[in-house]
Amino acid sequence: MNNTLHESETSSDVTVQGALEGVRVLELGQLIAGPFCGQLLADLGAQVIKIELPGRGDPMREWGKGEPVWWPVIARNKKCITLDVRTQQGKTIIGELVEKADIVLENFRPGTMEKWGLGYADLAKRNKGIIMVRVSGYGQYGPYSARAGYGGIGEAMGGLRYIVGDPSTPPSRVGISIGDSLAAMFATIGALSALQFRQRSGLGQVVDSAIYEAVLGVMESTVPEYDQLGTIRERTGSILEKIAPSNVYPTADNDMIIMGANQDSVFTRLCEAMQKSELAMDERFSTHIARGNNQAELDELIFSWSKRFTADALLALLEKHAVPAGRIYRAPEMLQDEHFTARDSIVGVEHPEYDNLKMQNVFPKLSATPGKIKWAGPGLGQHNEEIYQGLLGYSASDLERLKEDGII
Repeated sequence: MNNTLHESETSSDVTVQGALEGVRVLELGQLIAGPFCGQLLADLGAQVIKIELPGRGDPMREWGKGEPVWWPVIARNKKCITLDVRTQQGKTIIGELVEKADIVLENFRPGTMEKWGLGYADLAKRNKGIIMVRVSGYGQYGPYSARAGYGGIGEAMGGLRYIVGDPSTPPSRVGISIGDSLAAMFATIGALSALQFRQRSGLGQVVDSAIYEAVLGVMESTVPEYDQLGTIRERTGSILEKIAPSNVYPTADNDMIIMGANQDSVFTRLCEAMQKSELAMDERFSTHIARGNNQAELDELIFSWSKRFTADALLALLEKHAVPAGRIYRAPEMLQDEHFTARDSIVGVEHPEYDNLKMQNVFPKLSATPGKIKWAGPGLGQHNEEIYQGLLGYSASDLERLKEDGII
C-alpha cells in the first residue's frame, strides 16, 4: 500500500499520524450501521475497541458472497475483544473502559443499553466527557423508536426505495446496504462534531443517527417539490426526469457508457463532438428547460450517433471535447483501471487466510494526516490480552478467571 504524499501537500516537519490519533472508541453492536461508523473512525486513526460476545462474535464474521470477506473490511484497524456486557462483571468492565474512552458506539434497538444499565446517563457518571453515538432504525425517541429497524426499511421510509428502478417495475434495491452506510456516515459526522464541542466545553453528549433520517437527508428537493408544487418524484430508470442529456448510451461494440451533458456549455461541446453544432441553437434543445421537455427526442438523436462508435473511440472523442463520460464499472474494471491504481483507491492488505486481499482504501484522502489500513479485521478476542492487561491492568490470572466464568 502506498500512502506517499506529494511534497506540496504536507509539511515535512509534521509526524504523519491519523487525524484521530489519541481518540479511543468502544464499539458495541453488530452488522453494518454501527460497525461501519467504527470502521470510518478507525481508518482515520482512532483506536476502536470492538466488543463482541464470547464464542459468538459479530454475524459479519460470516457474511460475504461465498466467503466471509466483508469482515476484513468492516473490522479493519479495530482491536477486537470479547466481553459479555449482560453480566454484572461485564458491566463493571465496561465502566472501566468508559473511563478511558472518548466515544461509545452502539447500534442496538433503543432501550437495550438502558436495560443493561449502560445508557448515556449511566456512562456519563463514569465519564462526563463521554460521547455516545447511537445508530438505530428510527432514532432514540418517537412512536416508532422501539421497532426493529433494518436498512431496507429505512431506505423505504426515507423515500429512496420508491424512486429507484424502472417505472414499469416495483421499487428496486440499490444493490448495497446504502441505508445502513448513510446512517453510519451521519453518525461519524456527529461523532466528530461532538468531539469538537467537547474540546471547547469538556462535555459529552448523545449522537442520535436514525437510518430513515440519514436516507431522508440525501433526498435532495423531494420534500419541498411536493410541499410547494404537489409533485411526487417517480421512478425514471436510467435517467433523471427533465435532466438531459444524461443517460446510458449504446456503442457499436455492444458496450454502454454513461454521459452527462445537461449544462448549456457542455451540451454545446457535445454538439461539436457530434458535428451537429446547430443542435445547440435549436429551440428544442438550446436551454436546460427545453432539453428537459424534449428529453426522449434528444436521447434518440444521441443513441443513433453513439452506436456508430466503439466505446473506446467514443470515450476518446468525448474526452477531447471535455464532455463528462465513462464506463459502467464492476470490480474487475476497478482493479484494472490506471486511475484507481495511481490513487491507490484499491489496495492489497495482508491476511492470514487470503493472499494480498484487495479492498477499498481509506477515504477521503487527508494531505497531512492520511488514514491507512494497518490490519484487516482481527480474530475473535484477538486483542483480549492487550486491552485487558495493557489498558486496564488486569493480570494473567484475572484473565483466566474471566474466561472460566464466561465473561470474556
